[in-house]
Amino acid sequence: MLTLRDVHLQVDTATLLRSVSVSINAGELVVILGPNGAGKSSLLNVACGELSPSQGEVSCFSQPLMQLPLLEKAQKMAVLPQHSSLEFPFTVCEVVALGRTPHSTGASVDAGIVDDALQLMDVERFRHSIYTHLSGGEKQRVQLARVLAQVWGKPGLLMLDEPTSALDFSHQQQIMNILKKKTEQGSAVLMVLHDLNLAASFADKVIVMGDGKICAVGEPEHVLREALLESIFDLKFHKVTHPETGKTLFIN
Repeated sequence: MLTLRDVHLQVDTATLLRSVSVSINAGELVVILGPNGAGKSSLLNVACGELSPSQGEVSCFSQPLMQLPLLEKAQKMAVLPQHSSLEFPFTVCEVVALGRTPHSTGASVDAGIVDDALQLMDVERFRHSIYTHLSGGEKQRVQLARVLAQVWGKPGLLMLDEPTSALDFSHQQQIMNILKKKTEQGSAVLMVLHDLNLAASFADKVIVMGDGKICAVGEPEHVLREALLESIFDLKFHKVTHPETGKTLFIN
């Protein structure tokens, strides 16, 4: 669904991405990990077309990203930025309905999708509330509902920058399970996380970044090693095994 080939990103005198090459396939949940300033958000911004690479190619749905018609792009790709600034007094229902803007499925169908997305993200009780009056975690769940509504009912590409950052433990697990189910239905998810254990538990593939470069990419059990993580994060990690799932977890 998405391929970056030898992508560089230069902004003024700063080099934000260096020789980044990676592919995201249908059915994959891919997590980008790395310290602050590693280039995670820059990679996501180039991948969704928010920023143009200084060098290299980005292709999406088997064609160059910049040649993909905007309407088709919006119908197939949904993006959640790190910071969603919305200061207008929209209701929660209206915010989620924005995700249906690229589609011509009709008011009745769209209303049903919005209702389902609100329930899925556990924000249905806020449907008539003013979005700006919500807490940070509630706003995050509303924005996630908007993103899901945009690619509802068919395989799509979701790009999410720290979607769990404002969520409590229960809702973190909820959104990761929802995203995992989306990939099982043929979608692809590319997301930035800071939680190693969420990545180890849910990702099909992880991309570990440092200094604008990809330092490692592959299945979590093959990539997430103490030595690599300690060199990237400059912090001591200990690998343990979850007593029920058998998944690898990390403590420091």
